[in-house]
Amino acid sequence: MSDQHSHQSFETRAIHAGNTADPLTGAVVPPIYQVSTYKQDGVGGLRGGYEYSRSANPTRTALEENLAALEGGRRGLAFASGLAAEDCLLRTLLVPGDHVVIPNDAYGGTFRLFAKVVQRWGVDFSVADTSDVESVRGAINDRTKLVWVETPSNPLLGITDIEAVAGVARQAGVKLVVDNTFASPYLQQPLSLGADVVVHSLTKYMGGHSDVVGGALVTADAELGEELAYHQNAMGAVAGPFDSWIVLRGIKTLAVRMDRHSENAGKVVEMLTQHPKVTQVLYPGLPEHPGHEVAAKQMRSFGGMISFRVEGGEQAAVDVCNRAKLFTLGESLGGVESLIEHPGRMTHASVAGSALEVPADLVRLSVGIENVDDLLADLREALG
Repeated sequence: MSDQHSHQSFETRAIHAGNTADPLTGAVVPPIYQVSTYKQDGVGGLRGGYEYSRSANPTRTALEENLAALEGGRRGLAFASGLAAEDCLLRTLLVPGDHVVIPNDAYGGTFRLFAKVVQRWGVDFSVADTSDVESVRGAINDRTKLVWVETPSNPLLGITDIEAVAGVARQAGVKLVVDNTFASPYLQQPLSLGADVVVHSLTKYMGGHSDVVGGALVTADAELGEELAYHQNAMGAVAGPFDSWIVLRGIKTLAVRMDRHSENAGKVVEMLTQHPKVTQVLYPGLPEHPGHEVAAKQMRSFGGMISFRVEGGEQAAVDVCNRAKLFTLGESLGGVESLIEHPGRMTHASVAGSALEVPADLVRLSVGIENVDDLLADLREALG
């Protein structure tokens, strides 16, 4: 993060970091540099270091500077998707024969990347309950290079003590990667708690409007940032200029959106905990949640993601999803509109039969920023 923004509050950084007024026109929003190549002032005479937009693009640079500032990192990198970011990270840091510790609750696409792609490349993994520090310690072996954490996790909303797991990783000489997608940097700052790399699906809360797909890596280690940037260019799955611009626009309202997501989610949780057809509510803001104290320590508030289980098993859960009207039935999360899904048949179908398999009676909500009374009415009707 540049010194220019290091003293500023999060809301100010979200609006101003990377968003320099255009020097030619004074435009307060960075232009969309929809360009593939750049005129050179003589052979090797690059203007601002730009030669080809896979290597660098001014709109993407603005986003990457903004991402680094928001996470308190030295280097931010923007990718075509969250999985593209994860793939770049894994191929930068791992070689055949290495080992990774992954969580027992994680995004299905992340598990698929490890189980169906990376493992075929000769990289092994073990599953650990990352909410239990000793489980993580026990899963590390002499070939381990990374510990991978999601907190809050997808879709069971588990909480990992980032600072404690970072201590275990440091002691073992391995790097800690934290997927911060569910929290966003407004609610949680993993690098400040000892993580080495933060991963984001920019598609979710960062973009915030269900109109863009993107991913990011942020690190506080300048040398590691250079390695990641080299592989980003070599592999090529970069964020395009228009997508970068859309994410930048979304980030400007991240703080106010996350406040509303969290506020609405709290009221939805209150209703669900009292509903006779709901058997369990999974939300770190609940005092009875096993990770509540850790979440309260490392998060600003508890976010907009909720999962709950219903009476009647899998079909009852599917029926709830199908009956909802204001909650849109769809994958993804983090947009201004509320979404509902059945993880077992949708986002987490790829983990069926594995240690990450999710309960069949589980429903996941991404609580949007609509009027909460309308959301509550819709859920009550869906639950029957």
